[in-house]
Amino acid sequence: MEKVVIIGSGCAGWTAALYTARADLKPLVLAGKQPGGLLTTTSIVENFPGFPEGVDGTVYFGSHDKKFYALKPDGKHLGVPGEDLLETKGVTYCATCDGALPVFRNQPLVVVGGGDSACEEALYLTRFGSVVHLVHRRDSLRASKIMQERVHTHTKIKPIWDSAVTEILDVKQDRVTGVKLKNLKTGAESILPCAGVFIAIGHVPNTEIFKGQIETDANGFIVPKEGTMTNVPGVFVAGDCADHVYRQAVTAAGAGCAAAIDAERFLSARNE
Repeated sequence: MEKVVIIGSGCAGWTAALYTARADLKPLVLAGKQPGGLLTTTSIVENFPGFPEGVDGTVYFGSHDKKFYALKPDGKHLGVPGEDLLETKGVTYCATCDGALPVFRNQPLVVVGGGDSACEEALYLTRFGSVVHLVHRRDSLRASKIMQERVHTHTKIKPIWDSAVTEILDVKQDRVTGVKLKNLKTGAESILPCAGVFIAIGHVPNTEIFKGQIETDANGFIVPKEGTMTNVPGVFVAGDCADHVYRQAVTAAGAGCAAAIDAERFLSARNE
């Protein structure tokens, strides 16, 4: 029987593994389809301490030689042509992670979504892009009132209502050059030039496998009870599956450290 099993190989998981390994608990890490977590889909990480020039997400966070056990990952993609092939080449899922990259500066950008996450992404990107097109399937935002007001009053944000992205261009050029749009009311199609597509249709925590066992909130995020302890004794939580506010590499790593220490103390109290 394993003393410690860590589900997930993102910043929280690897940090928890490091701390529990140093405590001689011999942790078993169960990784998903993308060893290193979603951060490995980012071409460069510039906001993790210790790397003033930035670091490649795939190389630093995803390169490990251990044996992995597959778990079904969550999905928050659009599922349109060009999306997967242009990921890290102009398609991204985190404005805070990638928005400041040179390729996006002073360029037209597209944010897909209509909730608080999409509004936050759009507002953040106004610091870098020449214009930010906010594409939403409805004729009004689903975001909180304050976020709606900020978006509507910002001169750089241009909402595109009742529309959906049907394709991301251009795979042949191996970079994002624009998106194909379809008006969901009229059926009219158009092409909108842009240098980046930021998909913010909602953060879906990968917690479905724990449904009915570990307590989650209405959006599926695991709810810590005491420190990182969940409602199930001996089960601790860290990372984006419990964080709907920050969702950053450094905060995930810190939570992973805390979860490992809590797990070590839990086992020690049981003389295990």
